Amino acid sequence: MKKILIIEDDPSIGELQRDYLVINDYEVNLVDSGKVGLEQALTVEYDLIIIDLMLPHVDGFEICRQVREVKDIPILIVSAKKEDIDKIRGLGLGADDYVIKPFSPSELVARVKAHLARYDRLSGNKQQDKKEICIRGLRIDETSRRVYVNNSEVNLTGKEFDLLAFLAKRPNRVFSKEELFELIWGLELTGDTTTVTVHIRKIRGKIEIDPANPQFIETVWGAGYRFSV
Repeated sequence: MKKILIIEDDPSIGELQRDYLVINDYEVNLVDSGKVGLEQALTVEYDLIIIDLMLPHVDGFEICRQVREVKDIPILIVSAKKEDIDKIRGLGLGADDYVIKPFSPSELVARVKAHLARYDRLSGNKQQDKKEICIRGLRIDETSRRVYVNNSEVNLTGKEFDLLAFLAKRPNRVFSKEELFELIWGLELTGDTTTVTVHIRKIRGKIEIDPANPQFIETVWGAGYRFSV
């Protein structure tokens, strides 16, 4: 049984999330304090974490930042904050998804299932032979899920690695933001391409010598992105 942590200070919302996840056979721990939630997230083994942003004592941004420094599990932000700057900040700190309140409980469950399924599949391939992609000083080790630039390791989040590896294995092909969201996150995009944009920007900042003039992930204006070889 997958174990999920919900950090939400609104009892009605937190209990709604918990009840729907329990019905779908997940073990759920619900806490209403940012401080307690952060301690739980760092010390207890969870398969996925759902975080509200506006929390007492420690906000969701700080929880996301600290968890992502030490753990690669899926992190979902569920917040009433609708501004793009909040989405960009949350995704930039390593969140895998951003759900805006009010939300459909069924949609939340679907997103949880999609993130867990992809994490299991991508992290459970250890029995396969070592696979590497090497292009102009960039080395992507699919077995260990590590990335190196000129033999120096760079740290990517789980979704950043998935997105980079996906594009690198399909060089010179253009993918729209909508296609990438559906293929990497496993969900149809509903008009918000912020998630993909933020992840591309973060990847460029880690692997490109000059992120403003990328040599690996290029923007094809009006069409999407391609990995150039």
